[in-house]
Amino acid sequence: MYDSIEDGDITVPAIPVEYLSEAKKRQLVNYATNQPSGTIVVDPYARRLYHVKEDGMAMRYAVAVGAAGYGFSGTARVAYVRDWPGWTPTQNMIKREPEKFAQFAAGLEGGLENPLGARALYLYKNGKDTFYRIHGTPSPWTVGQQASSGCIRMFNQDAIYLASQVRNGAKVVVLSKQQSAAQDTTTTVDVDA
Repeated sequence: MYDSIEDGDITVPAIPVEYLSEAKKRQLVNYATNQPSGTIVVDPYARRLYHVKEDGMAMRYAVAVGAAGYGFSGTARVAYVRDWPGWTPTQNMIKREPEKFAQFAAGLEGGLENPLGARALYLYKNGKDTFYRIHGTPSPWTVGQQASSGCIRMFNQDAIYLASQVRNGAKVVVLSKQQSAAQDTTTTVDVDA
């Protein structure tokens, strides 16, 4: 599941074993929710993403989330998905950390070093871009951490898999801290994903 893979003309590197654990691997789990099948539920406090399936099941992924004070909350929709997307830091990112982001103000082409990784799901609310994404990452050591500028990061292999399962218009719910505590009702199911 996390070996190197060919994706078009790009070879996605394997995830080094030191960044993997059973808890970080993509898994089909029992998941109690009132959200319909196809919904993506992000629990930033547990650092998990759930893609809701039928019959009380969900595919669970480990994710990196925004550092304290950064991040989307509430409900959005996946407007579209891009393979190996280009990336441009927001003006707020450049203003906040010019030494880190100003060099990319004109944008960065898609590829292995691009912060959005292999896939990006673009989140819109009320028809407007939130500037938040669910995306892959060239930095697998950040998965499971509070490390991003607000987006939801996943292993590239997981981002590719999730993108293949999600339809444009899919609902995305980012839980609050209170909802996170109430939502902790998953158990792993022995099914290969």
